[in-house]
Amino acid sequence: MKIKTLYATLLMLALFTAGYAQAPDKAKLDQFFDRLAEKNKAMGSLVIIKDGDVLYSRAIGYGQINGAEKKPLTATSRFRIGSITKMFTAAMTLQLVEEGKLKPTDTLDKFLPQVPNARKITIEQILWHRSGIPNVRREQNSQGNVNTIPVTKDEMLALIVKTTPDFEPDTKRSYSNSGYQILGLILEKVTGKPYEESLKERITSKIGLANTYLATGNIDAGKNEALTYMNFGDGWKPVSETHPSILFSAGAIVSTPNDLSKFIRALFEGRIVSKTSVDQMKTIKDGEGQGMEPFTFAGKTFYGHTGGADNYGAWLMYQPEEKLAIAYTTNAKVYPVGDIMKGIMDIYYNKPFQIPAFESVAVSTEVLDKYVGVYSTPEAPVKFTITRNGATLYAQPPGAGAAVPLEATAQDKFKLDNGTAAGIVFEFDAAKNQMTIKRGGGQRVFTKDK
Repeated sequence: MKIKTLYATLLMLALFTAGYAQAPDKAKLDQFFDRLAEKNKAMGSLVIIKDGDVLYSRAIGYGQINGAEKKPLTATSRFRIGSITKMFTAAMTLQLVEEGKLKPTDTLDKFLPQVPNARKITIEQILWHRSGIPNVRREQNSQGNVNTIPVTKDEMLALIVKTTPDFEPDTKRSYSNSGYQILGLILEKVTGKPYEESLKERITSKIGLANTYLATGNIDAGKNEALTYMNFGDGWKPVSETHPSILFSAGAIVSTPNDLSKFIRALFEGRIVSKTSVDQMKTIKDGEGQGMEPFTFAGKTFYGHTGGADNYGAWLMYQPEEKLAIAYTTNAKVYPVGDIMKGIMDIYYNKPFQIPAFESVAVSTEVLDKYVGVYSTPEAPVKFTITRNGATLYAQPPGAGAAVPLEATAQDKFKLDNGTAAGIVFEFDAAKNQMTIKRGGGQRVFTKDK
């Protein structure tokens, strides 16, 4: 009898532990985020939730900075989430499919016949970024940064209508914000309601997301929304805002990590759309699902989306077998967000991870002075100006405003963290009077003007 009891106990223990990862090393996660905060490499908020239970939550940095007055970020601070908005738009589109108000094979001419190739483009092709609809941007003009100027939906549609398709529908994939803006317009046509009203009725009120809504104006610190900042080594500076009307159903939602994790969990549990529709969303074609994309960490596949504009960003993902949700939102990208997420997941799964020191290499002013000058390349009509101030080297890109400081990683190598996984690396060869700029696997060689 005792043997049977022991066997049963061991079996239950095995079953219990098999589906549960070891509790995350909270001390090491704290050390990682402490370092990011101490070295001004990030500001933001993270939550790790497993099967509805919060395993870890942390916020670092500030949501508003007025001189010496700083408002710390908290777990309830609200952030712009950029393209994670597309997950919400895709889910509402599939709700309409389930209700019989749309078909995946419906062509665009049924709703917006003025869009080029409308008779060939289907709803599901837009969802998969396979429509050929170009990623439309407004041209810069004498008004300065046009991204700060609101746009009406009619103006946005007119810009899309003026374009030439990038390719014939379903022949390849190309990420298109404009395609998801089209889906937002279709949603409004079919429901007869503004996008933000459908968002509330169909998702946020339905599953209790109190801090998730569509932004319609500038970031409002009075609503606990986090303002956006950048730090090039000389303190946190505010970043100009892209008006949310430009982003609309492709990128204008505001949320918190807790709300985002609640959303993705409800999505995968079939409480927003059916599990059949969720399977459709996570069906990957050329690296993209329908409003969803895959990520691999520690050999495991997660599903979710990333987002960002200006210098804010967000990352949301879910591991279905483990019922594990991770949501990170940031109002200040300095150290690449992809590297932050990798560090989080390495720590969570007890993989080897060394917390970065973020210590710069000291380079003498005599050596730095050899790199100072104006650099150009026959490959492009652009020039970079390199200057020195004290013991810091500065780079002024073509057409940019203030020069930005570079961080030395070696005597002849410097980096500029720009919040992406790639960053930008500057390598100097004083003997050849050359500067090589490396970014995202590519590089370009510049020569110092005489």
